[in-house]
Amino acid sequence: MEHLPVMLAEALQQLTIKKNGVYVDCTFGRGGHSRGILNQLNASGRLLAFDRDFEAINSDYAQTLLKDERCLLKQGRFSQLQSLVASESLAGEIDGILMDLGVSSPQLDNPERGFSFLREGPLDMRMEVQAGISAEQWLATIDEKKLVRILFEYGEERFARRIARAIVESRSESPLATTKQLASLIEKAVPARDRHKHPATRTFQAIRIYINDELDELKAALQQSAQALRPGGRLVVISFHSLEDRIVKRFIKDESGAKYDPGKLPVRENDIAKGCLKKIGKSLKASEQEVIQNPRARSAIMRVAERI
Repeated sequence: MEHLPVMLAEALQQLTIKKNGVYVDCTFGRGGHSRGILNQLNASGRLLAFDRDFEAINSDYAQTLLKDERCLLKQGRFSQLQSLVASESLAGEIDGILMDLGVSSPQLDNPERGFSFLREGPLDMRMEVQAGISAEQWLATIDEKKLVRILFEYGEERFARRIARAIVESRSESPLATTKQLASLIEKAVPARDRHKHPATRTFQAIRIYINDELDELKAALQQSAQALRPGGRLVVISFHSLEDRIVKRFIKDESGAKYDPGKLPVRENDIAKGCLKKIGKSLKASEQEVIQNPRARSAIMRVAERI
């Protein structure tokens, strides 16, 4: 099945790509956005792409792109953006940074990764398979009250208490080891379900976000992006749920104009810290045609800022 990168046309347009520019793709995945960027660069242009997932940067898609001398591909987390850019002596020289957040299609499509509740596989969910603990290991020991908080905060799950209690009771009898096992347990624990959403959706999201530290990684990358960009360089972020989008929206707002409002206090303008970005337009969503062709784009929200 052909991979369809979400909001590719919009991303390329908002990056305002210069043919000889330098760009960063923070979420390589299957390389769809990276290929789109490279197609608009001339021989002098450069692309630095990275992904925290070892399988992504060692895939056939990655090996194909690595034949292009303009492309450099590395393994790394969002929070390593600054160091990855600096390692290539590109700090402050980047013309555009693209972040396509959340779980990638290859991760969802591979049952062995444990990201999808629709496919039977080990309960893993790690974006870096060799690092940290799996979802199975985490669920085996997590305190019930903490689990409730995480399901509510990271999954916005209104039945967090019921689900957490069911998990704790179930693990006391036998370990939760597979995706289908967990999904089935959640289905039984939830008294009512959304019409267009599987009952396990929010719980799987919350667990994945927590064990991969996704929100703190995003915050770190956003802060570092401002220092990596040259004046006029663009930051383009595609989010897929409200938690991510709120972080991106707040960051752009905080970095656009005054970062501190003194109210009626007699503070001089020179004493007010100024942000280093400006917001570009309103948030964008995928077109109806794209959503028909690629249902994953349904919840995508794009926000754009420019370095000043």
